[in-house]
Amino acid sequence: MEIKSMVAKARKAQAIFEKNFNQEQVDEIVQTVAQVVYDNAEMLSKLAVEETGMGTVEDKIAKCLGKSTGVWHDLKDKKSMGILRVDEKTNLVEIGKAIGVVAGITPSTNPVVTPMSKIMFALKTKNAIIIAPHPSAKQCSGLTVHLINQALEKFNLPEGLVQVIEDPSVAKTQELMKTCDVVVATGGMAMVKSAYSSGKPSFGVGAGNVQVILDRQIDYQDAALKVVTGRKFDNGIICSGEQSFIYHEDDRAEVLAAFVAQGAYIVPESERQMVVDAIFENGALARDTVGQSVNFIAAKAGITIPEGIKVLVLEAKGIGAADIICKEKMCPVLAAFSYKNIDEAIQIATANLLLEGSGHTAGIHSNNQEHIAKAGSRLPVSRVIVNAPCATTAGGSVEGGLAFTNTLGCGSWGGNSISENFTYKHLLNVTRIASIPKKKGSAPKAKPTFA
Repeated sequence: MEIKSMVAKARKAQAIFEKNFNQEQVDEIVQTVAQVVYDNAEMLSKLAVEETGMGTVEDKIAKCLGKSTGVWHDLKDKKSMGILRVDEKTNLVEIGKAIGVVAGITPSTNPVVTPMSKIMFALKTKNAIIIAPHPSAKQCSGLTVHLINQALEKFNLPEGLVQVIEDPSVAKTQELMKTCDVVVATGGMAMVKSAYSSGKPSFGVGAGNVQVILDRQIDYQDAALKVVTGRKFDNGIICSGEQSFIYHEDDRAEVLAAFVAQGAYIVPESERQMVVDAIFENGALARDTVGQSVNFIAAKAGITIPEGIKVLVLEAKGIGAADIICKEKMCPVLAAFSYKNIDEAIQIATANLLLEGSGHTAGIHSNNQEHIAKAGSRLPVSRVIVNAPCATTAGGSVEGGLAFTNTLGCGSWGGNSISENFTYKHLLNVTRIASIPKKKGSAPKAKPTFA
């Protein structure tokens, strides 16, 4: 009865909200949601790390500050109700309408900013939303929603517009997905598959396994800094975080020296299997390594690393299914591959993506526009990040034009319904009015014949 009651309350609240609030009021409400997370970034980040045991406080603070600012930047000037657009050529009129009740499924890896962004997208489009947090993050996700609701009290919003499942479970989440009007699912692939099987329209995400190509004649120190920065961010739990770098074989010494200078430890052959066994168990990522520090990984592997190391680098022995390190590694560990030419580099990246991470994100560091275009044309991904850290760019970039979000669609490659960053527009139903003008004095057209 709990979920049924929550959805009924949300439906009632959504009808009132849709009828009585205009664009200006809605935008002020949405901005307030962002402000709550911005103002409470440190407290919520500390709680998230304490509760989930994953990531780092400083990087979660950066996410709270960056995502709250970025999502609001994307939404503040956008029309999201009534007449959205009138086509000057055809006079086609597009009218935006709310969908109803959104089920916002949120993960333990991003338990603060993901509820925030989903709430902002839902309210921007006059929808109600019920957050279903991951059970291992129910305190920090729940507190985030409660703080948001407290801040929204001044707007006299109808009760039940924004809700959270206080004691979440798989069963409750599944019931919510079957009862709501649309599902926005961010998290593990099993949960995303469940969302797509719920019988309701759903937006999900795919697995990440970001492959980064290092072209020739670039600043390897700069590229290494950006790759290491992306890989170590929040201890590697970002789905868009760098997983592998692929370099030209003739530049091996220079490339690896650049990574060492930027805080990488190149794992020697004698220690390689120890690290692999620490990260993977029975062919799958070891859960106790997810979001853990490089020192934790080294200790589990039984190896000693110098002070100040930021990431471990494992040199691959094959591509795709030939080497398990080609898979996603949600901790500060990178795989390294060498290539003979740009075509082989793209082939290596593609093989690894088809093993895991197809449709998500890839990166390239290059000054060669032809090579950048070739990577963009051939790689089976929804976004290619150029000369920037993938971890902190793929989920939103003012300069790059990517919408700020925590839900990154991976298209049909990743089994998703969209191949772009999920945002407010995906929570709108749009009615299109097509007016066909009558032509005076024109003879009726002959009926078509079909041979």
